[in-house]
Amino acid sequence: MKKLAIAALATVLTSSAFAAQGDILARFRVTNVNPQTSVSSGLEGVDVEDDTIPEVDFTYMLTNNVGVELILGTSKHSVMAGSTELATVKVLPPTLTAQYHFNPEGQFRPYVGAGVNYTRFYGFKDKAGANLSVKKNSFGPAMQVGIDMPLTKDIFLNLDMKKIWIKTKVKASGTELGTLDINPLVTSVGIGTKF
Repeated sequence: MKKLAIAALATVLTSSAFAAQGDILARFRVTNVNPQTSVSSGLEGVDVEDDTIPEVDFTYMLTNNVGVELILGTSKHSVMAGSTELATVKVLPPTLTAQYHFNPEGQFRPYVGAGVNYTRFYGFKDKAGANLSVKKNSFGPAMQVGIDMPLTKDIFLNLDMKKIWIKTKVKASGTELGTLDINPLVTSVGIGTKF
């Protein structure tokens, strides 16, 4: 049994790279969206709480080293002023990044990426009776770093971290109060496969 396990591990570690030009990688991840909130004058003391969500992404490998990734997921956040919940809002931030994968012939495949996100705010609920509202969308840059590590020939473990820049305008009864910069740090762990 021990010899069989060693042989299986040796096969995985000496097989060809698990992703190459033309491959599509699909990853299914658990993701924590942790806003790094900052505000302009008029919104002092306002913060946005984190959320942990399921997320799916797809990467198309243009070459052995270069891929393009699209992530899809939606999160729900409480907007707080101290211990008071002002509102809840759902955020849909599809993000497209161009990635450079290091060590394309190896088994451990770190990568870095940069791109853009389009964030749609929806499902906004005013909890404090202040007639609050937010602008409905935002464009911003995104950066990432991650690594894929093989579990079998076609299944791999993925660790990923992104910084996404998101901001919106907050209004009360139609009067603009200021800008809310959400700018989340997005940390993920999950399982991937190729096809």
